[in-house]
Amino acid sequence: MSKSLVIVESPAKAKTIKKFLGSHYTVKATVGHIIDLPKSKMGVDIDHDFEPQYITIRGKGPILNEIKKEAKKAKKVLLATDLDREGEAISWHLAKALNLSDEEPCRIVFNEITKNAIKTAVKNPRVIDKQLVDAQQARRVLDRLVGYKLSPLLWKKLRKGLSAGRVQSVATKMIKDREEEIKRFIPEEYWNLELDIINSKKDRLKVAFHQDENGNKKLPNQDAVDRVLQHINQSPLTVSQIKDGEKKRNPAEPFTTSTLQQEASNRIGFATRKTMMVAQQLYEGIDLGKEGSIGLITYLRTDSTRVSDEAEAGVQAYILDEYGKEYLNKSKSSSAKKKKQGSAVQDAHEAIRPTDVLKTPDELKSFLSNDQYKLYRLIWERFVSSRMQPARYQSIAAIFEVKDCQFKANGSRLIFDGFLKAYSFATVAKDQLLPNLEVGDIFDIDATTPSQHFTQPPARYTEASLVKAMEELGIGRPSTYAPTISTILSRGYVIRESKNLKPTELGVLVTRLLEDYFGQIIEVNFTAEMEKQLDEVEAGNEEWKRIIRSFFEPFEVMLKHADEHVEEVDFVEESDELCDKCGSPMLIKYGRYGKFLACSNYPECSNTKPFVKKLGIPCPICDNGEVVERKSKKGRIFYGCNQFPDCRFVSWNQPVNEKCPKCQSLLTIKKTKKETKLVCPDKTCGFEKAYLDETTEKTN
Repeated sequence: MSKSLVIVESPAKAKTIKKFLGSHYTVKATVGHIIDLPKSKMGVDIDHDFEPQYITIRGKGPILNEIKKEAKKAKKVLLATDLDREGEAISWHLAKALNLSDEEPCRIVFNEITKNAIKTAVKNPRVIDKQLVDAQQARRVLDRLVGYKLSPLLWKKLRKGLSAGRVQSVATKMIKDREEEIKRFIPEEYWNLELDIINSKKDRLKVAFHQDENGNKKLPNQDAVDRVLQHINQSPLTVSQIKDGEKKRNPAEPFTTSTLQQEASNRIGFATRKTMMVAQQLYEGIDLGKEGSIGLITYLRTDSTRVSDEAEAGVQAYILDEYGKEYLNKSKSSSAKKKKQGSAVQDAHEAIRPTDVLKTPDELKSFLSNDQYKLYRLIWERFVSSRMQPARYQSIAAIFEVKDCQFKANGSRLIFDGFLKAYSFATVAKDQLLPNLEVGDIFDIDATTPSQHFTQPPARYTEASLVKAMEELGIGRPSTYAPTISTILSRGYVIRESKNLKPTELGVLVTRLLEDYFGQIIEVNFTAEMEKQLDEVEAGNEEWKRIIRSFFEPFEVMLKHADEHVEEVDFVEESDELCDKCGSPMLIKYGRYGKFLACSNYPECSNTKPFVKKLGIPCPICDNGEVVERKSKKGRIFYGCNQFPDCRFVSWNQPVNEKCPKCQSLLTIKKTKKETKLVCPDKTCGFEKAYLDETTEKTN
């Protein structure tokens, strides 16, 4: 008896689906794309209306032949690739290769790899959606035209090995623009003033400056602080106003692709690429012992927060049983959350959620790797908590007056934990607990704590904040965020310092060239508008080749102008080091992985060595050493002595050429979200003070 053939992308997915379908089905995996544009050339026939020139990917011939062989024997062929544009395109290529009719209902889609979802999909095949395919073709051709036309220009004018891309260049520009914004930033000094106060009952609390006797709410400098302290002159404070109430903290929606990447970065320290890799494993199927392989989460590339009726009923029953009816929020909407730039197909998906809420993280822990457990727990808790009641706080705000100056104290107390009961990843603010207060209560000043601060420049992008910005601006799609960030890091246009993304000199140079000659193409608004046009193709309102034509005509003019006017750049700088083999001066050159030193006497001498950034600070431990910047095996920047291994000085925080006034240790820079400080590395000392960044000082 002939079997039905089901074709998927990955062997893991094939294994899980085969288990559900049984002996009447053969399941084969393409192992990714089988047919695509060639790697060695553009693969787009510009002279024949931008017709794509698809080929069988090198090395995939045997896989395609095996699939063709199975298809000839099968009574029915079902294409079960992913349910996004790219998956639809893979199915279309397979249908062409297997000579399936355009009218044949051979396409099946499912949002999760579970028994019910797979069996339902098999019973409801549809025809291939050519509009989705055309939207994907338009994206591929646009990216090819930009990449294969701009990259040779960069090779010719700058150096070989460089690349440019329609989305990656915009992402690099965003990071470069943020760095320039930071350098232009001029900090402003401000001060905070806190008072430790106590009453006759020995109740203690802290109050912060609110306004002076003239209504001024800011303390711009130390003179202003001193004037306030002299004015109040240790006089007692009287409670003049008390405002109490209740505030709510609502749970977040279930995850979309971008919010998952952001939260995984912020809460469990996953890079976007790692998040998607681990999520793919959870989606495709995990072996649960006797239960076999099963998909634990729904499809991981989505713009939607919609939840199916079945999953909604399941999570409500779980909350009632596990936490009680007071925790269930029945009014929580499960309707799709439409994005301004979101596509119809992405929003047709569900949110990222567990396929079975009864499969709790702790029950599955023994079957999961450490990374899989962390991510599954994050997804599971976010989904469950999204259907729970808000957390409620009792809040108190009190005003204390002294000689017409006002100080303020805020306090809160959690009175109902709500969704926090399930979501352990939530950050919970710890406000001080205020004693029982009444208007007219008198407190004495026990201590004064003035502190100097400086306004901070905008923060550098992290992977999480870059994904958030790209989503808000409408750049890219759920499937492109992680690959885009990986590309700009691997190309050396951006480096990761701690969690921050910072442009390299190479990234700045390439971006400025593109801004000067291809400004329209790497503009955020242009790229976002292009995404909207691709959505119109998907919706059937736009013809995909018309978009390509309207793009290419002005692009070709820009290319010709740039080729004629861009001057070649020599990527070589002189250094103050001599070659330790022949004594010739060493030159600073740029490679794929950044700067390195090469002998100027090449080719007679081919000596090279790593480029080390010197801080101009003597080593605090040895007499002959100097502090330099280094990188760990994982790419994390740290600081050490250039006489290593003879000298073992090391610091994760950047040292400065200033000693602690208390213990004479070399001070280091410590950055937080709110401010930058100079701190003593000796924890027993505890000295710290406000610090102006060097780039900011230069701006001033």
